[in-house]
Amino acid sequence: MNNSAPELARKLASGELTATVVARYYLDRIDALDRNGPRLRAVLELNPVALDEAAALDARLAASGPVGPLHGMPVLIKGNIDVAGLVAGAGSLALADYRAASDAFLVERLRAAGAVILGTANLSEWANFRDGNSTSGWSGMGGQTRNPYVLDRNPCGSSSGSAVAVAARLVPLAVGTETHGSIVCPASLNGVVGIKPTVGLVSRSGIAPISHTQDTAGPMAGTVSGAALLLESMLGRDDADPGAVDARFDSLMPDPDGTRLEEKRIGIYRSYRGAGTRPKVEAVYARSVELLSEIGATLVDPVDYSPPDGFWPASYRILAREFRDGLNRYLADRGLPPDRDSLADLIAWNDAHADTAMPIFGQSVFIESEAMGTLEDPQYAEDLALVQTRLREDLDALFTTQELDALLVPVNAPAWKTDWVNGDSSNFGGTAYLAAISGYPSIVLPAGMVDGLPISVGLVGRPQSEPELIQMAYALEQALPPIPEPTFVTSLEFP
Repeated sequence: MNNSAPELARKLASGELTATVVARYYLDRIDALDRNGPRLRAVLELNPVALDEAAALDARLAASGPVGPLHGMPVLIKGNIDVAGLVAGAGSLALADYRAASDAFLVERLRAAGAVILGTANLSEWANFRDGNSTSGWSGMGGQTRNPYVLDRNPCGSSSGSAVAVAARLVPLAVGTETHGSIVCPASLNGVVGIKPTVGLVSRSGIAPISHTQDTAGPMAGTVSGAALLLESMLGRDDADPGAVDARFDSLMPDPDGTRLEEKRIGIYRSYRGAGTRPKVEAVYARSVELLSEIGATLVDPVDYSPPDGFWPASYRILAREFRDGLNRYLADRGLPPDRDSLADLIAWNDAHADTAMPIFGQSVFIESEAMGTLEDPQYAEDLALVQTRLREDLDALFTTQELDALLVPVNAPAWKTDWVNGDSSNFGGTAYLAAISGYPSIVLPAGMVDGLPISVGLVGRPQSEPELIQMAYALEQALPPIPEPTFVTSLEFP
């Protein structure tokens, strides 16, 4: 089945395909590739009534037409987002017996658009905020998610399962979440499109938190149009989210005829980590730059930016403080047993069940967050000023003085081998922080292959510039050759 979500949506809305047939197709593929075969471990839990929901949508179509733009479309939801009746434990064994009582606001929006929630996706446990030496794609509940291109390579995190499921055609659309690179990195390493929206555009209610200033959910899809379709259906102001902002646009879908960028100025970011060290990867980036010029964009090259001294320690302190504050409030509202309703309780529970809960890595981040000061600590306000306020001011000045519509950034080198001893390893790119910490939007798309693994590029824009970013990414996508589908190679062999 074609994994183009817009084409699939058209066939479902017209009745050319039924929601039941489509859901059964993807459930069979999950059984063949995720539970068996290469055992990708991308899917955490299946929705036991997915086929019933699909059948109800088929009946609705026959009676009164499609419910909405996602009518009958299977969607996988990251396992830190509430889906009614499914485990909502962020992959942690400590919460493996907790089932969400209701849908997160964004899941309600997807159901209202006609989506079939196929299940939840595996993830890096607690969205990769448990230990400083963690292995991306691993959770106590789901085990190790595998990169579908080369199975011993890492899928990156924390939205590992969401990206792998789309890449392996286990589902046409998936939802991920990001605090700092958790949509961008897995989308890149698995060769799919990911959008990290402006913070506040998508509701955070019903999502296990890390940072109220940086958290967002976002779409993953096989194409730019597919990601735009999913994001558009997720939007909607949620008054229960104190950071919610109203969208300043009507549509996110790209104009299929808009493949020229004569009126756009795009900055070419050059001060990335590892610049000049990965010639094969940088050749892919260079080709993307050439293509942007060929389709009419005016390039500003180079654009350089480096954060101020003290930026990275302060950034971590912000996340650690916000994590403790947000997680304690989230857990207290879950109806959990009293030995698991605070961060301190989770630390104690993990220690008591270390053999099963922490067989690979520990919980240093948990411990450091618990020991961190509160949000009333003056250091927190100083850190916000140095990190988030300063980065926004610097980016705004860069966009204004250079008259930029977007920045083009390199995203990743080939996926590293999964290493349960030393944890994650990457020494190239490091550009996710520009959008993640500022709260600005970004979109990544596959741009080529190196050593059998996908390489992606990204576009970063100003707040609420999603329509323009999507259109620019769409134009670049049409100019780039498509990357091959994954074939589940066991490992890479080099002479």
